[in-house]
Amino acid sequence: MYPASTSASPSALLAALLAFFISGILIVVQRYDWNKKKSVKFDWPAPEQSFLNFEAETIQNVTLRSHLSNAELLPPDHEEGVEYITCFDPSTSLHIGTIPALNQLQIAERISLAREAQPAWAQTTFAQRRRVMRSLMAWVLENSEAIARVACRDTGKTMIDAAFGEILTTCAKLEWLIKHGEKELQPRSRRNPILLLHKKSHVYYEPKGVVAAVVSWNYPIHNALGPIIAALFAGDAIVLKASEQVAWSSAWTIGAVRACLAACGHDPDVVQLVLAYPESVEALTRSPIIKHITFIGSEEVGRKVLIAAAENLTPVTLELGGKDVAILLPSADLKAFGSHWMRGVFQSMGQNCIGIERFIVHESIYDQFVDTMLERVKKLRMGSVLNSTPEGWVSTVDVGSLISREHAERMAVIVARAREQGAAVLTGGNIVSHPYAPGGAWFEPTMIAGVTEEMDIARQEVFGPIMVVMRYEGDWEEAARLANGSKYGLGASVFGNDRRECEKVVRALRCGMVAVNDFGVFYLNQDLPFGGVKSSGFGRFSGPEGLQAMCDPKAVVQDRFFSWIRTPIPRAVDYPVRSLVSSWDFVAGLAEGVWGETWTESFAGWWRLLKATRA
Repeated sequence: MYPASTSASPSALLAALLAFFISGILIVVQRYDWNKKKSVKFDWPAPEQSFLNFEAETIQNVTLRSHLSNAELLPPDHEEGVEYITCFDPSTSLHIGTIPALNQLQIAERISLAREAQPAWAQTTFAQRRRVMRSLMAWVLENSEAIARVACRDTGKTMIDAAFGEILTTCAKLEWLIKHGEKELQPRSRRNPILLLHKKSHVYYEPKGVVAAVVSWNYPIHNALGPIIAALFAGDAIVLKASEQVAWSSAWTIGAVRACLAACGHDPDVVQLVLAYPESVEALTRSPIIKHITFIGSEEVGRKVLIAAAENLTPVTLELGGKDVAILLPSADLKAFGSHWMRGVFQSMGQNCIGIERFIVHESIYDQFVDTMLERVKKLRMGSVLNSTPEGWVSTVDVGSLISREHAERMAVIVARAREQGAAVLTGGNIVSHPYAPGGAWFEPTMIAGVTEEMDIARQEVFGPIMVVMRYEGDWEEAARLANGSKYGLGASVFGNDRRECEKVVRALRCGMVAVNDFGVFYLNQDLPFGGVKSSGFGRFSGPEGLQAMCDPKAVVQDRFFSWIRTPIPRAVDYPVRSLVSSWDFVAGLAEGVWGETWTESFAGWWRLLKATRA
């Protein structure tokens, strides 16, 4: 016997070489494909003003126009006749920059630049748009601390509040667009009636062109990036009007987006920033070039935007004020949800559109709720996370400052009015001076109990660090009635251990969003639409509804069997009409045959149609 040969046959060697060659090709193709998809790194460093203990002038009696009384606040290259915006840290009144405010002509020029850049952007593929989103996501994650510091410096909030409101929400939006955006903008097949069985029907979503967003100051990075990434993914160019209160951080944020677009090989002019005072903004809201406006802000300003947009029938999405409620049913677990309620009121010092503005608490747990929450509210520590003590250490703080001294004065007036109307101010309610951050917009965290539905504080939006507690004595229907008594209807929360009772309250509430046994989590799920009803506005952003709002839907009907089966025009109804009687009988018979309620009615209709065709 001879030993088996260990040498491979020529065919086996050929197969191995072929497999190796094919594997190599696949690896190269995959690597090439991934290189086209992966994020592009770009450099957009944190500004020096965002670092701890940045030194600059502390502005006395600071306002957005402080440069008019102190010329040293103007930039060295300032021009005569140009308006400027004084930017400052509201927790310290520290000067962080002075930025030119655009006039109406300059705003029109920005709009024109966006219009010129949009057609090329509209021709990009979804893969290219996803790459821009991935690049932004990578930048946000890599620079999350810098982003949070920028937000803190311009709004006075804490790093934790910035992490929740600026980082987590922005990443959630980007992730949703990357994973699901293309699917939601693909042509959608629609059902056909029996008369059109030989057809195919679809809805196409096409870019609107140039859209605009006018956004508020409370979350400057997230409020800017949210409408921008939705518009870009839909194929639109966008002009963003940021609040003058956060001009400094907005300019930095939009600079990052434009750097990202350039790094990915696209024209950055598809994103334009407008920093201007209110008297110039109508150049944007009345522009015939703008095809959609997203507005986030107060009811008063929202109405003005709507009136201006009506001139050109520009569609508008409005997210206005809120008076969000937390209903505590008798079965609510006070120990389990105390932390949810604290964050619901005091996140970003209550300057949160979906912050809890009213607690409607059943009488059976009212006293225990007040005692428990009062103890926690009293322990809240105010301070700036970007300024150390004279000894050089940064104290642990829970809440930051308000956006401005004027806003703090408004809080004081609201509290004083509540006290006049009979409410009990249990703690806080005062403008204070902070020992380590003098000159800041500091207002004590406040708790007010004994509030009734006719009081001003139960009806007007507060938008500040005030926990308002109301009592109800009846069943869940009484709580829902009190909740619906506000003219606003943005968000709400319901707390209880009886699922059926909670569901009844959810169905009874007149608002746009509800969280059960939680606070504000509907905003982390970007597959959900965000918006309200009544005086909280209309339209939605986020989710499929928000993304599709950036497009014009186009209904398209085509032959199912192209060029084979087409819509016939029967002789009885062809032009010129041969007989009024037979043409009418044909159409009437067709309607009865298709939609007759009983089979006898349908049969009679088809028989009538058949006779009409023979006439």
